[in-house]
Amino acid sequence: MYNVKILGAGSIGNHLANASRRLGWQVTLCDKDPAALRRTKEDIYPARYGQWDDSIQLFTSAEAPQGGFDLIFIGTPPDSHMDLAIQAISEKPKAVLVEKPLCTPALEKADELYRLAAETGVEVFVGYNHVVSTAADKAVELMPHLGSIETLDVEFREHWGGIFTAHPWLDGPQDSYLGFWQKGGGASGEHSHAINLWQHFSRNLGAGRVTEVMASLEYIKTETLDYDKLCLLNLRTENGLVGRVVQDVITQPARKWGRIQGKDGFVDIAIGSEDLVQWAYGGNPKEEMLIKKTRPDDFIIELKHVDAILKGERGDSGISLECGLDTMLVVAAAHLSNHEGKRVSIDYSKGYSLNALTVEATQ
Repeated sequence: MYNVKILGAGSIGNHLANASRRLGWQVTLCDKDPAALRRTKEDIYPARYGQWDDSIQLFTSAEAPQGGFDLIFIGTPPDSHMDLAIQAISEKPKAVLVEKPLCTPALEKADELYRLAAETGVEVFVGYNHVVSTAADKAVELMPHLGSIETLDVEFREHWGGIFTAHPWLDGPQDSYLGFWQKGGGASGEHSHAINLWQHFSRNLGAGRVTEVMASLEYIKTETLDYDKLCLLNLRTENGLVGRVVQDVITQPARKWGRIQGKDGFVDIAIGSEDLVQWAYGGNPKEEMLIKKTRPDDFIIELKHVDAILKGERGDSGISLECGLDTMLVVAAAHLSNHEGKRVSIDYSKGYSLNALTVEATQ
């Protein structure tokens, strides 16, 4: 049984607390705002999961215990993640899990976190939990049957009204980081699950990491908002795979979909209240697998994955710090590409900072 500390009592913090308790782990939940802790105990947690769990300890951030935790989860806004993750590592837990997106597009302190994790041996994970889902695992399992891969497409197109339904204390995107791309919000940050899933499939296909990004973003800028509502990406990997990612905060009903297209077949993945994988190869009829689940299941599967990694029961993790940082490099490259109107290349030898990005001189 793990002893877990969770920073942030918003929607994600509640999901992580419930998933931890479902696995029999001890939970300490912290937030800088006492009202958030009251809202968790009196409203969010019992409304979602049936009743409040009295075993969960609640603390304001100023009074939160330091040290002695096996796992520390960070569910606060993205622009606070780096400082909190660095502080969390100093408490010497077995692992730190940071909600996505890992940081802001400025990549401030990303390299510092990467070096610190490597030096201390503390495992750091990033909450892109769709890549550890049953659906994603099935898609990866089917890849060898598809022949040479022609292209890869992933879309996360979803109106963000559902986010505000889950956060009724917010009146809209202007009340949080969501309405500001420089804080990690907007389509490029909030729905960066699509970029991350594209990268996950690319790695498992042996196509390598993204090295070229050509992006077109549509921004909404007012006196109270500055976010991208639409993020279109054309990507190329170090081994030459070309594909596309689309992310937005306007599509309804939502479309969360991906296709791996090979010469001998395809795999489609659809993510929602139920996940669906469809495939056909070798001239055979199309087959499918429907995965029934609940929203809490996404987080339970994620934490089971973390547990398996720590126990040495699995190898490389799709939600590792390096994978999360690779995603943030693409997000940063997308904004730069749109600003300059040119393709941006990524040089991973220069670390996880804006220094890794170069605007190409010609199209």
